[in-house]
Amino acid sequence: MTTPVLSVTDLTTSFLLEGTWRPVVRNVSFDIMPKETVAVVGESGSGKSMTALSIMRLLPSANSRISGQITLAGRDLLALSEPQMQAVRGNDVAMIFQEPMTSLNPAMTIGTQIAEALMWHKPLQRAEAEAETLRLLERVRIPAAKARFGEYPHRFSGGMRQRVMIAMALACRPSLLIADEPTTALDVTIQAQILALIKELQDEEDMSVLFITHDMGVVAEIADRTVVMLKGEAVETGPTERIFRVPEHPYTRALLAAVPQLGSMTGHARPMRFPVVDPATGGSDTPEETSDTVSPLGSPVLEVAHLTTRFDIRSGMMSRLTGRVHAVENVSFSVQPGETLALVGESGCGKSTIGRSIVRLVEADSGSVLVDGEDILRQKGRALHAMRQRVQMIFQDPFASLNPRMRVGDAIAEPLLQNGLADAAGARARAADLLERVGLPPEMSRRYPHEFSGGQRQRICIARALALQPNVIIADESVSALDASIKAQVINLMLDLQESLKLAYLFISHDMAVVERVSHRVAVMFLGEIVEIGPREAIFGNPQHPYTRKLLAAVPVPDPARQGRRRALNNDEIASPVRTLNYVPPLRQYRNVSPGHLVSMAGDGA
Repeated sequence: MTTPVLSVTDLTTSFLLEGTWRPVVRNVSFDIMPKETVAVVGESGSGKSMTALSIMRLLPSANSRISGQITLAGRDLLALSEPQMQAVRGNDVAMIFQEPMTSLNPAMTIGTQIAEALMWHKPLQRAEAEAETLRLLERVRIPAAKARFGEYPHRFSGGMRQRVMIAMALACRPSLLIADEPTTALDVTIQAQILALIKELQDEEDMSVLFITHDMGVVAEIADRTVVMLKGEAVETGPTERIFRVPEHPYTRALLAAVPQLGSMTGHARPMRFPVVDPATGGSDTPEETSDTVSPLGSPVLEVAHLTTRFDIRSGMMSRLTGRVHAVENVSFSVQPGETLALVGESGCGKSTIGRSIVRLVEADSGSVLVDGEDILRQKGRALHAMRQRVQMIFQDPFASLNPRMRVGDAIAEPLLQNGLADAAGARARAADLLERVGLPPEMSRRYPHEFSGGQRQRICIARALALQPNVIIADESVSALDASIKAQVINLMLDLQESLKLAYLFISHDMAVVERVSHRVAVMFLGEIVEIGPREAIFGNPQHPYTRKLLAAVPVPDPARQGRRRALNNDEIASPVRTLNYVPPLRQYRNVSPGHLVSMAGDGA
């Protein structure tokens, strides 16, 4: 009988809070066999990351307590001293985290950091460690590894930094790799690269993997078995294919129901709400299409024409101008009242800069942005203030968007007071009404942001955006950081508000499955330019540009039956928008594929 590489039995992790030991993980048990990938899934706060930190014994001993048994290759990790555990970490079991920039030392080159880990665990001289580091960088498919050995982490993209972390984790050939949300912060194409890389290296090294995620599409693609966690407990465990085909626990069914799937909108002309699932029973309602609120013959509420935004690059002691970032290049589109136009593309493609240029958080170099026929780029002073009331923005991180020292009711009321639209009593009443409108009790207005969950904080940001009764809302990756079921709730709320208020949304996202669900039209961006734009059903049903097809092909499919389909490992980094001072962008031409469906005739992005 094969012995498990890792065996976790009755794991319970508790923290000392106000003199009482409170468990956050309770009686969790699972095994990981040689060469096997086990996924631990659940929403934020379910205890999945705490389980991984407990296995690695990375929790502070002063206020945490771990009980049960954690056996790695026959050794009980809970019985080891701290020096013995230090020898295990990185050598027998390694861990990669969600955000590589916080895991890498910004003051050390990536080559030095990996070599340091090798010399800590193995009797290697500096030259030997550096030679092995170079081999590892090539192993994780970092282009021009020798040239990049001496570079610092900030010079790498997010995907390449994650490859560096994988190289460091594999340095001592561990028998177990723990990957804690390693792709959550990455674009869909970079996520596909990292998943393919982990799978390929696992096959080459005969390594076992504990993969922690809340993305059921990723689970289907990579995991042999799955552990579903809820409120610190493992509520369902089994082969991934069985869990997807016949989920037994209501919470598992709720998780699966909240996963958007590419192609699910075939035959539906308008955006569709997500099913509302009861986690206690697993039962759900039947999702409905939104009502038709878009009038294609009316005047656009937002018109962007030939928008260009560039950022100067200065270097040297004299801060001499040496180049420019062509963030947005000659972009044009319009949005009707009640319509959602989605801007999609990878990080660095310019989609967020478009949103910021529209509300003038950054200044555009040229072009026009008409809101109800008036050019916001030409406004100044009070006129600009008044124009901004019509266009509001919702950002990706709601916690960073809210003042931690201000009660949420005051945060919602502040725009009304600043613009002189209500007195103190009227602003408080309006704030309470808006909280109710986004599904939160009005009495929560006296709480501070840290007292809310991520999904609730995003609802508060939506309420604040609605305070000035805007015509247009720019949602910049507004649901990207949320768990699947919370994401479904927030999107349903946005669709309900659009239906009742005829709001126009500019929905900025890299999540193609969500975009398919919520949008009327889609614009695909690459290197600051729109390479394809058209009705949602045309873009998803008949993609014409190579880059659009690349984005769609990279989306994880929540179907374990397709797990054997090996993705081709693409080592390309995102192309750079940095240009020389004398660069003149070519004049792009577009081909009309069908009514409203335009595609750039340049083949960039293939």
